[in-house]
Parts: sequence; C-alpha cells; structure tokens
Amino acid sequence: MTHHGSCHCGAVAFDLEGEVTQAIDCNCSMCRRRGGLLAFFPREALTLKTPEADYGTYRFNKEQIAHHFCTTCGISPFSEGADPKTGAKMVAVNVRCLPDVDLAALEISQVDGASF
Repeated sequence: MTHHGSCHCGAVAFDLEGEVTQAIDCNCSMCRRRGGLLAFFPREALTLKTPEADYGTYRFNKEQIAHHFCTTCGISPFSEGADPKTGAKMVAVNVRCLPDVDLAALEISQVDGASF
C-alpha cells in the first residue's frame, strides 16, 4: 500500500510504502512537544517527493536521529536514523501526516523515551 504524506503546507511531501497498523506515542522531550504518533519503516520505504532543501533538520541529545521539519509551516513529518540493534537505516513517520490513515484504528503503544 502506498500512502501520500506531507507537512501542513505541502512543501515537504513523500510517499510511504507499507501497512500502517500501529504507532508509538513517545514521551521524550521532542515527541511530547510535537504530539506526533510514530510508525517505523526501513528507510527505502519512504520516497521524498520534494527537494531536501525544503526541510530543516534538528538533532538533540545523542544526535542519532535527524528530526526533519518544514521550514515554512513547522510540521515534522518524519525523522531518520538507524536501528540500534542492526544499524539498518530507518525512518520514523509521523502518521498524523498521512491523511488516509485512520488514527482511531491504530494500535498505539506508549514508549518511555524520556528515560533513555
């Protein structure tokens, strides 16, 4: 299944290949403030449809994750990093930026990112 996602203004747009059935709600300082629900996929599942120059990137704490955000509307549609166990490139997609996903149908897991 292909999902078409974007920030609010559309300056950062992407396609995501995969089923979205579950997401995490993290309580780290970043996630708590931005209010996203994250679903994880291999990096190759996401295809950026707009130039990389159209988003900014923020790193904090151990700087292992590149949190991308739209420099126009401020929405954070996805982040990039590596699986800590395998080193495989991963993407964390904010499922709130996928308009065709029924958020009420998702299995949501709480993650204590504040303790990491």
